[in-house]
Amino acid sequence: MWTWTLWVVPLFCKFILAAPPAKPENISCVFYYDKNMTCTWSPEKESNETSYTVYMTYSFGKSTGICNASNSASCSFPRRYVLPPDNCSIEVEVQNRDGKIKSDITYWFLDDIGKWSVRKGTSRPLSESHWMEVNFQSAGFAYNLTGLRAFTEYVLALRCRTIESSFWSNWSEEKTGMTEEEVPCGLDLWRILSAAEEDGRRTVWLLWKKAREAPVLEKTLGYNIRYFPENNTNLTETRNTTTQHLELHLGGETYWVYVASYNALGKSPEAELRIPAVQEQPFRCIEAMQAYHAQDLLVVAWQSSAPDVDSWMVEWLPDLASELSVISWESVSRVRNWTIHQDKLKPFVCYNISVYPVVQDKMGEPYSIQAYAKEAAPSEGPVSKVESIGVKTVTVTWKEIPKSLRNGFVSNYTIFYQAERGREFAKTVNSSILQCDLESLTRQTSYTVQVMASTRAGGTNGTKINFKTLSISIFEIILITSLVGGGLFLLTILTVTYGLKKPNQLTHLCCPTVPNPAESSIATWRREDFKDKSRMKESDDSGNTEDSILKPCSVSADLIDKLVVTFENFLEEVSIEEARKGQGNILGGEANEYVMSPSRPGCPHPENFEEPLVLTEISSGEPYHQCFGMPDQTCSEAEECGEGSGPKHLREEGVLKPYLKNSLTTRLFLVHEDHTKREV
Repeated sequence: MWTWTLWVVPLFCKFILAAPPAKPENISCVFYYDKNMTCTWSPEKESNETSYTVYMTYSFGKSTGICNASNSASCSFPRRYVLPPDNCSIEVEVQNRDGKIKSDITYWFLDDIGKWSVRKGTSRPLSESHWMEVNFQSAGFAYNLTGLRAFTEYVLALRCRTIESSFWSNWSEEKTGMTEEEVPCGLDLWRILSAAEEDGRRTVWLLWKKAREAPVLEKTLGYNIRYFPENNTNLTETRNTTTQHLELHLGGETYWVYVASYNALGKSPEAELRIPAVQEQPFRCIEAMQAYHAQDLLVVAWQSSAPDVDSWMVEWLPDLASELSVISWESVSRVRNWTIHQDKLKPFVCYNISVYPVVQDKMGEPYSIQAYAKEAAPSEGPVSKVESIGVKTVTVTWKEIPKSLRNGFVSNYTIFYQAERGREFAKTVNSSILQCDLESLTRQTSYTVQVMASTRAGGTNGTKINFKTLSISIFEIILITSLVGGGLFLLTILTVTYGLKKPNQLTHLCCPTVPNPAESSIATWRREDFKDKSRMKESDDSGNTEDSILKPCSVSADLIDKLVVTFENFLEEVSIEEARKGQGNILGGEANEYVMSPSRPGCPHPENFEEPLVLTEISSGEPYHQCFGMPDQTCSEAEECGEGSGPKHLREEGVLKPYLKNSLTTRLFLVHEDHTKREV
């Protein structure tokens, strides 16, 4: 059992791994008249090593040929096996180590598969890239090409096939030739009109070029120009020039202009153009126009409300051009679009494109747009600056990039700004805006800002600008100043109002009266002024009280020098009623007089002193009263201080009032015989 298994398993595996070749199919044969007959089939390549054998019968089945090929799905029979006309059969056998298989038999008529004989030519002008194909039959070896341009160089190539065959031969080697020269074909004429001057005359620039169908190498010796007013052909003028432009000075009426080119063989047909009168109003029929790109073309399309207009003149020139030679124009008919290859326009240059409607010989009002054949990012970024720097806001302004540096239409501006050690923010505005307000900034912070201008092809950043926001705004300064100023103004009003209501108190508080020592009467005092002083005696009728009396005594010479005047309490406010009750009009009522204090009650008896008590006063010429400091009604009962009931009243008024105690302007000195002084 095991022995049988060992024999069967390898055979079974070998059967599974076997891969016989595929049957050849799609057999195709080509008869090359000057070479061989080649046949091909599919599949083109097998996975294993494969050999092919092709069996061919020819001479209408009378002869047999064999062709062998290895690992190639193609095989060729030599020219001796195939001689037209003949019918051949082809069978392909393929074999590898796993087996072999044959294809179906195919039949071929040599005239049908031959590659030869009937000619086919192509030609193209040397200046163009496309070919023009010409089919012709000829029994000979010559053929004349017609319809070519005069004085134009052409490139020629030739191939052929038999009438019965569907296969063409390869192209022959290219040959170059030039056609003969003829009279010029014609011109395309255009004009540029300037504004009329005060006298009605105007300048007209005539421009012309070879017609579109004219030969590239057409030679021209010169140009003949004639022009005249529309209503008077007798005023015809002629000019000759070798350039392709001419400046004319015409009147304000309508003119007709004719231009023709000429060479040694003759003169071209005249190109005509009508120059409208100054007062003539051109008609308008173009409503809208746009330009866009389609692959490698620039397309300009427009909309018109006049269906009868079927001819249009398209004019284009660089926007920054100042020379007439750069102006180009082209006439189109029966369409409302115009295309041009981008390679014929300068890249990154803005072009002004205008379309004029033409009805017969009249020119309508043009419609103009701007376009780029190819755009790029601007060469430079916008120049910017910051203005109106505030606490949390700033205004960024910039200038437009010069047209020569834009390289396309600026679609928008992007403002990038970033705080110091902060993240970057961006704000985008359209191309018509040249400033931007940045808000929500941080107070007293340094920022960096730059502006990027973008076109359809990309953007370019301008230079960076640094600025720092303010710590306090002008509004805040004005507000604080207004509040402080308003407060001071209100305080001033209140003070003035209070002063008007109570002028004395305001004057006393603001401007207190200060005595002037230079005006004091102390310097006029003399010893003789003290001769009328009286002595004070003590008496006690009940034995319990003692009366103090003033007694005259001698006064030392330096008493005046030792008198101390105090002004410190003059600023105390004393009410008028208290002054009237306590000490009103003391010693004549003068405010700056110096007076003596009355004797204190309970004063020691005179026997305690060797010399009587002396009262020193500043006299203003009035007699001194012993009742100083007493009520007015008491003073009226006695004329002298030593008479009447003075001591009794002194005892009643024994305690001084507080305002008298603190407002004394002089001191009382008691003098003993040994000249010692004691203050009472």
